[in-house]
Amino acid sequence: MIKAATGLVIGFVALATSAMSAFSADLKPVKFSLDWALQGNHAIWALALKNKDFEKNGLDVKMDRGYGSGDTVVKVAAGAYDIGFTDINAVIKFNAENPDRRLTAFYQVFDRTPNSIITLKKSGIKTPADLAGHTLGSPESDSSRIMFTAFAKANKIDPTAIKWVSMAPNLRETLLVQGQVDAISGFSSTSVFNLIAAGVKKDDIVVIPYAENGLDLYGSALVAKPDYIAKNPDIIKGFVKATVAGTIALLNDPASGMAALKANDPMFDEKLEADRLAYLMDMGVLKSAAFAKNGLGYVDPDRMALTIKTNSEVYNIKAPAADTVYTTEYLPAASERMPPK
Repeated sequence: MIKAATGLVIGFVALATSAMSAFSADLKPVKFSLDWALQGNHAIWALALKNKDFEKNGLDVKMDRGYGSGDTVVKVAAGAYDIGFTDINAVIKFNAENPDRRLTAFYQVFDRTPNSIITLKKSGIKTPADLAGHTLGSPESDSSRIMFTAFAKANKIDPTAIKWVSMAPNLRETLLVQGQVDAISGFSSTSVFNLIAAGVKKDDIVVIPYAENGLDLYGSALVAKPDYIAKNPDIIKGFVKATVAGTIALLNDPASGMAALKANDPMFDEKLEADRLAYLMDMGVLKSAAFAKNGLGYVDPDRMALTIKTNSEVYNIKAPAADTVYTTEYLPAASERMPPK
């Protein structure tokens, strides 16, 4: 089930009711955490649930909202969840600092990071260099904040010239609108549309994407503990297959994905989230040339090596070996992962 922002539990009631008779002792339970509150791209798994793709692969999946990529990493590493959807960059840093608690990415969902700095025109901030001397805000566990040191290095910004303000995730855009911070860090696909929902005109929003300013790194992936993966290869393979099916269904019919989420959260804004999803696809995050050529979940070893190297240099940590960060062992054949044209 999905936990709403209010803390109340909103279950996939209709879904669970219709599927209850199909559940059996053969279905393996899986606790799955998203990275954030329900958004358009999360329809991948809402459709996998609605279309019973998880059940077809022997899984009984319970999905909860997340509270930031850093938080999801910690919770999966602690065993509170079996599988998490989180930023690969947050995983790399965590693994280097916690080699005995590390996680392994087994399916690359985002081909590009949507980590960004977001501000308003009135701030006068237009480029990375303009950030010096300004106040930035974000939750401490936000992956964009975690990665800001790398962004600063790539753009020759003195990190000490930035003042950070921490806040609860649901206050980030509000404090920007109120002028209590000059800019915020976050996924642009989150913050831009939260600002629009708050009444800010799209033309008044300025986005400085990390990927277009020296950090064209991989984005969010599905992760689990290595021992969980080793003990449950069929669960991992099934989860990947269901994710591929959900992604293809979403790319074929985005409206059905928004409806799947709306059915389980009356407050879900289908129009806003459809726009958010289109934004992610336009950015080359969820729908990319690499995925079109090589199949969903494809990982370029050289580009992943660069992602790992960038993190290690910025944080002055020993670069974890690539095979301790990710694996492609559980991917179906490329022909089974091809996105719609």
